[in-house]
Amino acid sequence: MNKYEYKIVDTRDIETGGIFKSRKREDIEQYLCELGVEGWELVNVDFRELEGGQEFAGVMKREID
Repeated sequence: MNKYEYKIVDTRDIETGGIFKSRKREDIEQYLCELGVEGWELVNVDFRELEGGQEFAGVMKREID
């Protein structure tokens, strides 16, 4: 039986400026790519608009031994 661990990610985890509540799209993509290299897979994402900016939150999972 496969076992998984889960991680919640959010644009607030990214420390640079741009389109997503002061975060650049490229910074978000880089952040998600780094998690992918660590074995994380994005399985759900929610985009939202708050205080005039856009944000996202997502659920990542990866298999554990």
